[in-house]
Formats: sequence, structure tokens, C-alpha cells
Amino acid sequence: MARGGGNRSRLLLVLLLVSSLFLITLDLRGVNLAGSIRSGVSTVISPVENLFSKLLSPIGNLASDVRNFGQSKKKIAELSKQVDELKAKQIIDEDTVGQLNQLKNVLDLAGRGGYKVVAARVINRGSTESFKETLTIDVGSSDGISRNMTVISESGLVGVIKSVGSNSSIVLLMSDPTFKIGVRIAGTQSIGVVSGQGGSTYLLQLLDATGEIKVGDTLVARGSQGGRPFVPGVPVGTVTTVQSNASSITQNADVTSSTNLEKLSIVAVVITPPNGDPRDSLVPKPRPTATVYITPSPTPTPSR
Repeated sequence: MARGGGNRSRLLLVLLLVSSLFLITLDLRGVNLAGSIRSGVSTVISPVENLFSKLLSPIGNLASDVRNFGQSKKKIAELSKQVDELKAKQIIDEDTVGQLNQLKNVLDLAGRGGYKVVAARVINRGSTESFKETLTIDVGSSDGISRNMTVISESGLVGVIKSVGSNSSIVLLMSDPTFKIGVRIAGTQSIGVVSGQGGSTYLLQLLDATGEIKVGDTLVARGSQGGRPFVPGVPVGTVTTVQSNASSITQNADVTSSTNLEKLSIVAVVITPPNGDPRDSLVPKPRPTATVYITPSPTPTPSR
């Protein structure tokens, strides 16, 4: 009995830590906490769904915890450390940890871009009558979602909201053959259009006759009027191959997307665009190359 009580106590501690980490992080990012997170988190940890709903509802009680940004950052760091320790003890399963990490990372991207978002969980994937590549998320009109809102992941663009119900929405993925988005090559003013092709590769058509495409170029969304259907600055993809065709009027290239659409479980819907264009601030920075210096060992002097 004592052992069973200890396990329940540890589980309760985990729930309290995770829920606190969720709420503080979301509040700092200015994220809408409507039904999305209540339903998403409780589904992730289904055995304690009712307990999570109770923990997530009294958000106002945490106001004192997030008034001071420095203290909040410190608290997040402490909670993260404790969650890491619990992970090491295998108290939290890997799937839950993966979704927590995706949520944290997508909120970080949204915060850096100045996007106000509603987080959502992917609940289904498949085609509709009109589109080939779609997925369904667990937020809808009751959470402030409407058509033509941008959907992002922790890495960049996912797609756009095409259909909305009261508690769920259908996202048209950027891989759909009907999908097109205006982009800009990061670091330049060259503009073009990226089109889905129903698979893992995309087509870039450069519209700037004086521009140049290079392998490794990163593409970001130009943005639409009023931020719909696309907000500016979201990473879209990277050029992998430049197509050579002297008879073509435009320059074309093959592109891979910034987001792995096959491994999505947590996304975010941008409900309010940023006040200004984030430009290239969301483009992943290349990791610095580590330089290793090897000092040769002295050659031993042969003994006589």
C-alpha cells in the first residue's frame, strides 16, 4: 500500500509540474488558452483528464507567478529541470515528453515572430473531397479559429485553415498540389512562389528576373494583406536543387519544407499577425563549426 501511495504521489507531482510549466510558458507567449489547451493536454494524459481540466481552469491564480518576467523564466527553468529528472526516472512516457517539447518549441517560434497563437493537437490526417493533403486539429470556432489562418509548427509553415467546426478545423497542408505561397529568399529581396506537389518536395518559381537562386537558400513567407492567409516571416523551406532550363522565362528550383509534415502532433494557429514583419529573425541559425586542435605527442628519444 505504501508503495502504491508513493507512486500516486509522484504522478500527482508530475501533473502539477507539467501543468504549471504549460500555463507559465503559454502566458509569457500571449497564447490564447481557450479550449485548445484544456482539451489537448487532457487528451495527452488521458488517465487524468478530469484532473488536468481542473488544474487548467483557474488560470487567474497564477497571475502572481508571471508578473515578474525574470522570476517566471527562473521558475520555468526550475520546472524544466525537475521534469527532466522525472523523465530520467521514466515516470513520464516518451510520447508525452515529445508533445511537451513540440509545444514548447512552437510557442518559442510564435513568441519570436510576435504571433498570437492558439495551440492545437493533430487528431486526424487524410484527404477531403476537395483537397488531397489535409489534417484535422482539435480547435475550432469556439477557440477563435476561422478560415484562412496560418498554421505553424515548431519549425515553420504547416498550411492554412480551410474548414472550421465548433471544436475542430481542417488544415490544408502546404504539400497539397493546390497550395501556393508567396515567399522571399532570406537575406535578399528576391521573391517567388512555392507550390505543393503532393509529396515531400516543392517547386519554387522565382519572379524576380534579376534575382538568383542558390542551393541552401532559405525561403520565408512574404505575408498577405492583413496576415491572411499567411503571416510574414514564417520559414517555408530550403532550396535543394536549382533547375537549369534556358528556355524557361522564370528560374525554378526544388525545395524541401522546413516542417516534417509526417511527424506532427502539436501545431499552432496564428490568430493575430505580428505588428511588424519579423523579416529573417525566424530563420534557423547555422550551428557553429567546432574547431578541434590536436597537439602531436612528442616523439620519444630512443635510448642508447
